[in-house]
Amino acid sequence: MIKRDYYLEKIKDKMWNGAVKIITGIRRCGKSYILNEIFRGYLLESGVTPDHIISVSLELEEFESLQNPRELSRFVRERVSDGGRYYVFIDEIQEARKVLKEGVDPAKTAKEDEPGIWFTFYDVLNSLNAKANLDIYVTGSNSKMLSKDVATNFRGRKTEIEMHPLSFSEFHEWKGGDLLRDWDEYLTFGGMPQTVLERNEREKVAVLNELFGNVYIKDVVERNGIADATLLESIIDVVSSAVGSLTNPKRLSDTIISREGGGPSAPTVRKYLGFLKEAYVFREAKRYDVRGRRYLDYPMKYYAEDVGLRNARLGFREQEETHLMENVIFNELVRLGYSVDVGVVEFWDEEGGKSVVRRHEIDFVVNTGFEKIYIQSAFSVSDPQYRAREVLPFSKTGDNFRKIVVTSGASRLWTDDNGISYVGVLTFLLELESILS
Repeated sequence: MIKRDYYLEKIKDKMWNGAVKIITGIRRCGKSYILNEIFRGYLLESGVTPDHIISVSLELEEFESLQNPRELSRFVRERVSDGGRYYVFIDEIQEARKVLKEGVDPAKTAKEDEPGIWFTFYDVLNSLNAKANLDIYVTGSNSKMLSKDVATNFRGRKTEIEMHPLSFSEFHEWKGGDLLRDWDEYLTFGGMPQTVLERNEREKVAVLNELFGNVYIKDVVERNGIADATLLESIIDVVSSAVGSLTNPKRLSDTIISREGGGPSAPTVRKYLGFLKEAYVFREAKRYDVRGRRYLDYPMKYYAEDVGLRNARLGFREQEETHLMENVIFNELVRLGYSVDVGVVEFWDEEGGKSVVRRHEIDFVVNTGFEKIYIQSAFSVSDPQYRAREVLPFSKTGDNFRKIVVTSGASRLWTDDNGISYVGVLTFLLELESILS
């Protein structure tokens, strides 16, 4: 068993809070496992009887009829036989369909009233959640279900717990091996639970290829009615190659056209990127003007939810540790719930007797609430000139927020005379919460 104590504690903290608990994340990252194995085991050890845990998986054939929300509601209610406390687990809730409410004629419904003629899983969950003796937990693999419409449909009675593939700290704890060897394996094959459990490297590759081809691509194609899966795959390839680099839909479109002699328009790339983000395959980091305190439309960066999936998609080519390290750092910051942007610092400088505008990048602007933390991911800063270039943007931010340079290796945290901290990536990932606190 791979322990996921971080997520178990999050779930335990939300028990009986009066809200529907929605566990979201990329498919096969462990959402079903955390509910049906780890959390269920915790409940049983706490004295909850098995008949008071109602579990449904809407992607399994045996529960296919329950994709009809009326049948789902009936199924749960029939199993609540007394006034005791019940726990309801519904896996992959986005598979539920919507059906017309009884007695409704769509032909006689005004267009503005059309949203109200459907009976959906939102209605089911709201109705079940109104019962004081039911505690509701659902999983979902599509972020559309967390849009503003969802907040309205749940009437504010929802709690999101976002789940991810194994972090490096989880991976290393489970492997228990040599730190550097574990890091090399993690950078290569990532942290998808199915991949981690495979002992053979060839099988790890097979699992990653299977996940991308027969789970994520298939899911995105079917869910969004995409006619040309080849085009989607071309976009996935070019985004995978561009991980950690500033880009935009126009640049990605131009890259595909130059490679293949033709390709999608920028609006099409933007739309498909939206589908991939909704499925949690990639995440977008917006560009933030630190001094101007505003967001810039373009360019931005994209990061893979799992570096192993990204590597497998590229045939394990283009495995530069600098980019992969940056991707892992981004994922870890997001896992801990931080809002993370790509920073840009603009300032005036002199060149040839003229004043010119300089723009320098800060890899990550981490928003912690009222404060920010600036982080540079730098493979090495042993060269004084390279170190000076890396920390130059820090001196131009115009504020006194914390500034950290993450380098390769496992060096301990130390701070120079200018108040800039340096730490090895392995130490950073294993002690991140204490370092950022």
